[in-house]
Amino acid sequence: MNNIKHVLLIIASMGFLITDATGQNPLIQDQFTADPTARVFNGRVYVYPSHDIPAQPGRGRADWFVMEDYHVFSSSNLSDWTDHGIILRQNKVNWVDSTSFSMWAPDCIERNGKYYFYFPSNPKAVYGKGFTVGVAISGNPDGPFIPQPEPIKKILGIDPNILIDKDGQAYIFWSQGRIFAAKLKHDMLELESEPRVVGELPGKGLIEGPFVFERNGIYYMTYPHVQNKVERLEYAISDNPMGPFKFAGVIMDESPSGCWTNHQSILNYNNQWYLFYHHNDLSPKFDKNRSIRADSLFFNVDGTIRKVIPTLRGVGLTEATHEIQIDRYSSISDNGASISFIDSLNTFKGWKAILGTKNAWVQYNAVNFGDRKPKSVQIRALSQHGGILQLFLDKADGPLLTEIKIPKSTEWNTVITRKLKLRNGIHNLIVSLKDNNPVEVDWVKFEK
Repeated sequence: MNNIKHVLLIIASMGFLITDATGQNPLIQDQFTADPTARVFNGRVYVYPSHDIPAQPGRGRADWFVMEDYHVFSSSNLSDWTDHGIILRQNKVNWVDSTSFSMWAPDCIERNGKYYFYFPSNPKAVYGKGFTVGVAISGNPDGPFIPQPEPIKKILGIDPNILIDKDGQAYIFWSQGRIFAAKLKHDMLELESEPRVVGELPGKGLIEGPFVFERNGIYYMTYPHVQNKVERLEYAISDNPMGPFKFAGVIMDESPSGCWTNHQSILNYNNQWYLFYHHNDLSPKFDKNRSIRADSLFFNVDGTIRKVIPTLRGVGLTEATHEIQIDRYSSISDNGASISFIDSLNTFKGWKAILGTKNAWVQYNAVNFGDRKPKSVQIRALSQHGGILQLFLDKADGPLLTEIKIPKSTEWNTVITRKLKLRNGIHNLIVSLKDNNPVEVDWVKFEK
């Protein structure tokens, strides 16, 4: 795991729901989330996603995106995420058509102690047709946000993104088939310049979801682009936030599973860059219900971005005393190991690792055992014929930590052993099958 030394210990946020985030990607596993904009406020990462919900009679189209509100999530370590709850609803915004369920990709930025939350939606008929963009304001990054009574004039489109440049000038970017840009007034509520098309980007295929950031004097315009059938993440560079931009490469390839959309933001946190994006992990048969992810991002010496390969393990450090979801693996054996849902009818129950043949294994990187050695380990597992698991440290042929006999059963069991040979510190954890009796594993947890 990259830059483990930068990961901070969790700071508990009293009064809010801390989601089960011991598995890394997707970041949020108890609801659908999409279109993540990640920001650092007060030393903490806040992610502002859109919120997919399944359609119901009278609540959206069954074959389309259905979004009626926004949540915000935050973390101090990129592993444990606090859900601060709903910060804005469509039926609380004066100008929004509350039957449209169209609260799409948002952004949030801080200026002079206030937090400005930008969001698109379909407006009431009096404001015209098509999407437009509004603003809600709060004194805190987690809300509550109070929406302005009118949308921003002269903006028609979706996916607002805000950049405050080093000289203090604010810019807003959005998309409507192409990407548009304009300067914002200092009040962050009105356009200072006329909208203009950022016309130097590829002209073929849908382009949307702009996210602009600056690094070492280079302005990076990132965006999803349908080059073939589904979106991939691309970027262009300029020496000016309004362009002209020059196409520079691909950040992430098209989804191999065929998820139609992707949507990104890029964040520097504790001297490490991260790509936030989404995929349909929890809804593999319907790509309008998506889930946010994060992976590390790196730059070449010349400032170009190295392509990001999506992972299940994601980022952050997992405490050994948490339930370690080994199905969010870092690597897996070539034969005999697989991943599936615990309950295909309720995907929010998560996944399980299936070890089906002798020496099959999964590896979960960057587990923090701390400065005290654990006294016991628990494994929630199922084996119809009774199998034996082996736990190794660091690599598949590394030091043996323990062996655990999983009883013969058609039900899940939590098995505990105190026979451990373990060092403290940060290690990779490998779970391997010793014999040929298949074992399904939900999680592993250490007790001190």
